[in-house]
Amino acid sequence: MLARVQNATTVIRAAVARFLAHRAVRMAGVVLVALCGLWIGLMLGARVDARIGPMDTHLSLRPTLEGDTFVNVSPVGSLQLDSHDGPIGLRVDMVQLDPKLTQALIDDPNRLRGLDDQIPRDVRQAIVRLLIRGAVSAVLVAAALTWLVTRRARHTLVAGSTALVLLAAGGGAVAATWNPKSLLEPRYHGLLASAPSIVVSAQNLITDFETYRKELAKLVTNVSRLYTVTSKLPTYQPDPSTIRVLHVSDLHLNPMAWSVIESLVQQFGVTFIIDSGDLTDRGTSAENQFASHISRLGRPYVFVRGNHDSPDTAAAVARQKGAIVLRGRIVTVEGLRILGDADPRWPPDRPNSQEPPAAPVQQMVERLARTARDASPPVDIVVTHDPTYAAPLGGVTPTVLTGHAHRREVRALEHGTRLFVQGSTGGAGMRGLNNPQPVPIQCSVLYFDRKTKRLQAWDDITVGGLGLASVEVSRHLADEATLTEKTQLTPSPTATESPG
Repeated sequence: MLARVQNATTVIRAAVARFLAHRAVRMAGVVLVALCGLWIGLMLGARVDARIGPMDTHLSLRPTLEGDTFVNVSPVGSLQLDSHDGPIGLRVDMVQLDPKLTQALIDDPNRLRGLDDQIPRDVRQAIVRLLIRGAVSAVLVAAALTWLVTRRARHTLVAGSTALVLLAAGGGAVAATWNPKSLLEPRYHGLLASAPSIVVSAQNLITDFETYRKELAKLVTNVSRLYTVTSKLPTYQPDPSTIRVLHVSDLHLNPMAWSVIESLVQQFGVTFIIDSGDLTDRGTSAENQFASHISRLGRPYVFVRGNHDSPDTAAAVARQKGAIVLRGRIVTVEGLRILGDADPRWPPDRPNSQEPPAAPVQQMVERLARTARDASPPVDIVVTHDPTYAAPLGGVTPTVLTGHAHRREVRALEHGTRLFVQGSTGGAGMRGLNNPQPVPIQCSVLYFDRKTKRLQAWDDITVGGLGLASVEVSRHLADEATLTEKTQLTPSPTATESPG
C-alpha cells in the first residue's frame, strides 16, 4: 500500500513538473514576443515633429544599450550628448529653420533671453508627446504581435503589461541617470569635429547661465546658427543614383585634410574622389608616406601629379588600394570618363633662373585637348594641376578640375566648359602659417547625373583655417550658376613666391 502511494506521488509530481515546465516555456515565449513587439513599436511609433525655438525638428526614440541623445545636423555633421544611460536613446534631426529668427539671434544676442523659457518648454512638450506616442505604439504592437502568434487573450494581456512595465523601467533608468551637464560637453562627429566651437564655445558661452533651461536654450540656439549653413541652399535633391565626386587639391602634407575628407565621404555619400595635385611639398620618400591614408578612405581616389609631387609620389599613390593615377589616358570611374596628366614642372624648389618655361605645360594641356576632342564617347572631366593654361580645353569637355592657386574660383571657358579652380584642402600646409590670415580648408562635392553624365549642382565646403572654427557650405545649381567671363589667367609666380 505504501509503495502504491509513493508511486502515485511520484507520478503527480512529474506531471506537475511537466506542466510547470510547459507553462514557463509558454510565458518565456510570450515575454520574448512582447520584447520584439516593444522594439518594433518604438521604431514605428516613437516619432514626432516639433518646433523647438527657431527649428523644425523630428524626434524619435530608439532602443540602445548606451542611452544618450544624438543630434543630427546634416550634412555638416552631428553631436552626441551623454544625457542619460538606459535602454532608450533620443535622436533629434534638424528638418527646417526659421532663417529670419536665427539671423535676428545672430545679430542681437540679447534676444536669447526670450528663448530661455520657450526652448525648454518646447523640448518638454515634444518629449512628453514622444513618450506617449512611443508607449502607446509599443504596447499596442506588443499585444497585437502576441495575439497573432498565440491567439489567446490572456497571453495578449500579459504581453501588453510586460511592454508597459519594461517601458516604465526604462523611463525610470533615464530619469535616474539624467545628466544636464552633458549640454556643456557634447561629442562632435563628422565635419563638426573640425570646428566644434561654432556649436558651443564650451564654458565661454555657458558660464553666464546657471540653470539647465538656460544651458539648453544656448545649445539649441547655437545649433540653429550652425544649421543656417545648409538651410538656405538652393533646392536640389540628388537622386540616390547620383554620382557624387569630391574634388580636393593641394593637401600639402596637412593631416587635417584627411580628417575633413573622411568626414565628407560619409556626410555627403561621396562616390569617389578627384585630387588635382600637390599632395606633398617636395615629393621626397619620407613625404610619400603621406599617401598611405588613401587606402583607408574606401573610395576610388583619382590623382594627377602637381608641381610639388615627384614621380615617386605618383608611384606611392598608385600603390594605394583604390587609387588611380592619371597619365594622359582616359579612365572610367563609376561611369564617368576622366582624362588628366601630370604637371611637368618638378622639382618645385629649382632656382628661378632655371624655372621651366610655360611651353611644357601648354604642350601637355594641348595633348589632353586633342585626346579629348577625338574621344568617343566624350570625356566628362579633364583634370590638370595648374589652371593658367587651361584655355585649350574649352569645348572638348564640359568640366575641367584644377588646383594650384590655393583659392577657389569657377570660370567659363569657351563653348560652355566650366573650369573649377579648387582652393587648398590642406590649408596650404605649413606655408599657410606665413599668411596674415589662416588659409581655409576648401573642397567641393560635384553632383553628376548617372544617365546623362551632366553636372547638376555642386557644394563648396570651407572649413576655417588654423585657429578658426567655422564651417560654410554653399550650393550652386549648374543650370542657374553665373560664371565669370572668360579672362586670360596670368602665369603663376615661381614656386618660392607662390603658394604652390
